[in-house]
Amino acid sequence: MHDTQPSAARIGTPAESATGSRRNRRSWALELLALLLVAAIVARGWIGGAFTSPRAQEWVTVFVAIVVQAVPFVVLGTLLSAAIATLVPEQFFARALPSRPALAVPVAGVAGLALPGCECASVPVAGALMRRGVTPAAALAFLLAAPAINPVVLAATAVAFPGRPMMVVARLVASLATSLAMGWLWLRLGRTDWLRMPRRPAVTGSRTMAYFAAVRQDAAEAAGFLVIGAATAACLNVLVPQRSLHALAEHPVLAVAALAGLAVLLSICSEADAFVAASLSQFSLTARLAFLVVGPMVDLKLFAMQAGTFGRRFAVRFAPATFVVGVSIAVLTGVVLL
Repeated sequence: MHDTQPSAARIGTPAESATGSRRNRRSWALELLALLLVAAIVARGWIGGAFTSPRAQEWVTVFVAIVVQAVPFVVLGTLLSAAIATLVPEQFFARALPSRPALAVPVAGVAGLALPGCECASVPVAGALMRRGVTPAAALAFLLAAPAINPVVLAATAVAFPGRPMMVVARLVASLATSLAMGWLWLRLGRTDWLRMPRRPAVTGSRTMAYFAAVRQDAAEAAGFLVIGAATAACLNVLVPQRSLHALAEHPVLAVAALAGLAVLLSICSEADAFVAASLSQFSLTARLAFLVVGPMVDLKLFAMQAGTFGRRFAVRFAPATFVVGVSIAVLTGVVLL
């Protein structure tokens, strides 16, 4: 598949130059957002103390924790995305992957082992892969696999579940199988009008200028949707009664559904979710595996970022399908391996 998008470093037309000041004004949104995030992190103790309600203080704590966990990986993802879009030869990825899309999907999924980041990083990288000619099915398989099977996440899972190496194996197998299944499912059933292909405005000047402009654009978009998702997750986090978890844990089917749903609501970074899962000792290992498989693939902040990058029509179809496939494969894997 060939990339039909214009090169990010080509010389802009007069019409594009006329919109330059408008893009420059928009770019200041990134600096403003970064300033607000730094201020919120530095002053979170004061902000939390300004509220007398324990729930308000918990909301601030959860919101800041999610953002702090995710921002480094958003930065990593935007740096990689910009490099793919502006520095890597246009046909590199299309030539590196098998020409047949059905074979490109597993290769892209296994490539997720190489990216030590969370779901926040995988969205802009997957978008850049699509812009560079990679079939969407393969890019989506990478998007789901990268935050769930990379070495950092697997190492964290091993530390969180000492003496249970099969938990690490089960997470690797179930997560990779889910990503490949969704890639093949999109290849067979996905429609082009559901997916808004990521586009990047042309940037004048050298490749270096194009690279930093690409970083600014991707970071502004990703950070904006991250904040929306983190705020929503914080609201839901403080409303979930903790005592309900103990009642649900007694029912195997409800326990799996509850932890899978909880993973969506909590929106925990994939580098940290294993420790949360390990703390939920009242639940079965299979239910906790569902938590670990679903969380990096379907959560609130990821849904918001997917909708912003690939369009709402894509997100409202892809996320529920991923949830169903992920839970089903996690249960099957748990029954066999755990």
